[in-house]
Amino acid sequence: MSRRPGRRKGTPTAVGDLVGTVLAELGLDGVAKAHRIGAQWEQIVGAQVAAHCRPLGLRGDVLELQVDSPVWSQQLQLRKPELLAALGRALGSDAPRELRFQVGYARNRAGQG
Repeated sequence: MSRRPGRRKGTPTAVGDLVGTVLAELGLDGVAKAHRIGAQWEQIVGAQVAAHCRPLGLRGDVLELQVDSPVWSQQLQLRKPELLAALGRALGSDAPRELRFQVGYARNRAGQG
């Protein structure tokens, strides 16, 4: 049996793992950073925070976040230094310098629509 031309040997890579690299190569560094933050969000902030808050995107060095209630927005505002430190540990120089919270999303849960 002959090998097909152009076929490479090696282990396959998940497309999701390549997105950040491709965006950076296209000059879309901000989008690549936002993707990287979103992909690691729960690991960075923990399951409890991730259940109530999710990243929307980056504007410069400001990470915009959606929070599901005013109570959680206030709680996270108080925990901002802790969250920024966790982002810094996980992302190094790619970490945002500021967080901006906005209330108003409802997470879709299984069985709810």
